Amino acid sequence: MPVAIDRLTLTQFRNHAATRLDGTGKLNLLFGENGAGKTNVLEAISLLAPGRGLRRAALADIPRSTSGEGFGVSAMINCADGREPVQIGTGSEAQRPGRRLVHVNGAASPANALGEWLGLSWLTPAMDRLFMDSAGARRRYLDRLALALDPGHAGQAARYDNALRERNRLLSDEAEPDPDWLEAIEAQMAECGSALSRTRAALVDALGTALDRLPDQPFARPTLTYHAGGPLARDELADALRASRRQDRAARRTLTGPHRDELEVRMASKAMPASECSTGEQKAMLIAITLAHAELAAGERPRILLLDEVAAHLDPLRREALFERLRAGTTQVWMTGTERAPFAAIGNQAATWKITQGEARRAS
Repeated sequence: MPVAIDRLTLTQFRNHAATRLDGTGKLNLLFGENGAGKTNVLEAISLLAPGRGLRRAALADIPRSTSGEGFGVSAMINCADGREPVQIGTGSEAQRPGRRLVHVNGAASPANALGEWLGLSWLTPAMDRLFMDSAGARRRYLDRLALALDPGHAGQAARYDNALRERNRLLSDEAEPDPDWLEAIEAQMAECGSALSRTRAALVDALGTALDRLPDQPFARPTLTYHAGGPLARDELADALRASRRQDRAARRTLTGPHRDELEVRMASKAMPASECSTGEQKAMLIAITLAHAELAAGERPRILLLDEVAAHLDPLRREALFERLRAGTTQVWMTGTERAPFAAIGNQAATWKITQGEARRAS
């Protein structure tokens, strides 16, 4: 599979006034001091997919504070099926800082169209407490993994969330809701919600199969269980929503559906919930899931994996095991670190840049 991003350009993005990275490779390393702007580059790449990126930041907070302008991120993408490279980009304008702009080969496109060109996933230090976080955080994590494999997943999630908000609004009104309008909303929730849950369930099954092929060491192998918040079949979900109207109206919110889904993670060797494992074990399981996800087929779209400070807290054995898996895979990888030393094992294979105060310099 060809290198996904061949050229990357950042304009007025965080502390990067104008940064261009050429000559990328399958493995790419950004190193520099804390606050230099390494993670900003990864965040910029993450915005080349639908969604809010790895920091979930508001668009208005992204442009350089001194620029008074919007921001821009663009990349030349090599297609996996041999077609001509595609230029994709996203950004904002100063006049409308909260409105996201997306272009594909110069033509304006909806944000969801970005998912047709790249499959993106990432692992950041902020995710280290995923197993201790809320069920909602784990659902968002699942959805991001699903989106890297199925570009239509974001649309299903958005339509379901819109219908869910409207149903909750109707249930919260003092007046009795119009049953015909409620029926129409529930029909949309059932159609999109069924697709949403079935995709999540299939993803967890596929991840489980990939994880079964991983040894318990050097990374702790997790087992994943998907708990649906309602029936997976469309008609059954519609019936469940209809039957729960009285109960939901009393609660003033919808109590059945994929917005109640949960991902359960346990450490296989100890049969222990991930939330009760040590910090190191949780990190190892998260890396194992990331590696398993990188193995899953992505059709004709090139894949990108963003790893922020991933080597900092790994011992040499686990670092070498991680690098070996990354070398063997087909995914383009972008990594950050404060120093080059932890990446010495791949130093001669990675395209490397030193990041200093929002500027990138190619390192030999």
